[in-house]
Amino acid sequence: MAEQSKLSLGGKDYDYPIIKGSVGPDVIDIRKLYGQTGAFTFDPGFTSTAACESALTYIDGDEGVLLHRGYPIGQLAEQSSFMEVSYLLLNGELPSGRELEEFSRTISRHTMLHEQLMSFYSGFRRDAHPMAIMCGVVGALSAFYHDSTDIADPKHRKISSHRLIAKMPTIAAAAYKYSVGQPFMYPDNRLSYTGNFLRMTFGVPAEDYEVIPEIERAMDRIFILHADHEQNASTSTVRLAGSSGANPFACIAAGIACLWGPAHGGANEAALNMLREIGTPDRIPHYIERAKDKNDPFRLMGFGHRVYKNYDPRATVMQKTVREVFDAMKVSDPVFETALRLEEIALHDPYFVEKKLFPNVDFYSGIILSAIGFPTTMFTVLFALARTVGWVAQWNEMISDPNQKIGRPRQLYTGPTERDYVPIGKR
Repeated sequence: MAEQSKLSLGGKDYDYPIIKGSVGPDVIDIRKLYGQTGAFTFDPGFTSTAACESALTYIDGDEGVLLHRGYPIGQLAEQSSFMEVSYLLLNGELPSGRELEEFSRTISRHTMLHEQLMSFYSGFRRDAHPMAIMCGVVGALSAFYHDSTDIADPKHRKISSHRLIAKMPTIAAAAYKYSVGQPFMYPDNRLSYTGNFLRMTFGVPAEDYEVIPEIERAMDRIFILHADHEQNASTSTVRLAGSSGANPFACIAAGIACLWGPAHGGANEAALNMLREIGTPDRIPHYIERAKDKNDPFRLMGFGHRVYKNYDPRATVMQKTVREVFDAMKVSDPVFETALRLEEIALHDPYFVEKKLFPNVDFYSGIILSAIGFPTTMFTVLFALARTVGWVAQWNEMISDPNQKIGRPRQLYTGPTERDYVPIGKR
């Protein structure tokens, strides 16, 4: 018999089964709670609620562990490729050489956008934020690709998944090109997924574009580190939108809209701006003291995480990647030296140690992206590009779940009780 938990309410006892996952916290199954007791649970932010069952990504925040289908993120980032990780998330296992080649070729065949869709860009203002463009263009995909919007058909789901992963770099690069007034670059499918994106972003028709291997590898690693991160705000948004039966393009557009928030996808931009404000290592002690002052609005960005209470495993890879990029581009940046020194000081300062404020992935990613040449407005766009594969995998998993229901959170109502309408003349 399954282990049970007991709840006492109104003089009655109720038993609820405890479900054990393959790893991680046990889950109390309260699906019958309201029906049996007439009570809801109260969990703002869903910090203690498992809203779904998933076999994709596991995080142990206390230990600083991030696994995709069981594989540690550090191993994947160091030894794998984004296409291989994409295959892993979608299919559950690492591909053979032949499977990876076929998958990469399939993605390459879907990289172009419908030409009429390209004309959408001219409808936006030149100074439009690239994330605003991404929301609009991705949502519009469903108006062009009707042959893959039947969510009940596994073939449709597969095609739409491949299309989203393949077209996101083209959409993102075009958003950048439009903002700087340069002509769009069409995909070159002789290049890798990441190399193709770099060329579409920074290449121009008048010249051949040479992909620098170290930069390509760094970008691929950044994509891997952002591919999926369990049930965060944007992923939960994709699942909630998908639970209504909405088409996959609309669901991913919803995820992009959620990711746009500065508390979610905009954190790396905030961290880079903070490092630029500090400027040089000798100014760090002053800003450390400001961060400790409750009356000072200054906060150390890029430290701490909603889930991780240990060193973010992705930050370790990022720190190494910054050095590789700087060496390849033969540049030095005081911001990076400031970041290294700030990290060193914070990791040994009792205030930050006690509060478990360790560097997270955003602390270093902004430095890398800026060095490569991306403006800060593109940072969240790159996050969305990489996270699309995670969103798509989560959406597919949800649609295939026989226990899936339309999302319908409940509330603790604190408004007025029932009262009679008063005619306007008597108010």
